[in-house]
Amino acid sequence: MTDQVQAQQTIQQAFDEHAAVLAATRALFPQIEEAADRVTQCLAQGGTILLCGNGGSAADAQHIAGEFVGRFYKERRPLPALALHTNTTVMTAIGNDYSFDTVYRRQVRAHGRPGDLLIGITTSGNSPNILHAAEAARESEMTVLGLTGDSGGKLRALCDLCLCVPSNDTPRIQEMHILIGHLICQISEARLA
Repeated sequence: MTDQVQAQQTIQQAFDEHAAVLAATRALFPQIEEAADRVTQCLAQGGTILLCGNGGSAADAQHIAGEFVGRFYKERRPLPALALHTNTTVMTAIGNDYSFDTVYRRQVRAHGRPGDLLIGITTSGNSPNILHAAEAARESEMTVLGLTGDSGGKLRALCDLCLCVPSNDTPRIQEMHILIGHLICQISEARLA
């Protein structure tokens, strides 16, 4: 088998898997709308959206925060959202002085207020630093939304709403997470405009 044939098969397989997970994720339509409702309510009441994740999920958190603070489709006021991993001084200080498991928990305690909302993104639902952040958010009387994979992992029990993409394949889950994030941004922006 040539490299070109292998590449074509890899591409076809990825597209087929993406399409299958996309079709299965349609079952989350009501939860996506509920997530957008909760985000809209938080922002309408002057709250802030805090987001956290690791690796690709951190990139998704940063991407979604950028959509809120910048814009999605509409010209409008900037909406307060903060991806908690973007301050490397804070991240490395907490990681060094305490542990990596606490890098988000301490920031949620520093920045989170009652009525704010945390979006924790983890494909497994079991990332210790995301779990600790969710616990801190609950203690701070914040709403907790989770974006996870199939089972929701341990995060599911800590969430007010957990959107569990019906897959165990990390890349396919992450592809759905950014779609869900975009939809939450689009619906919230339209409602707040």
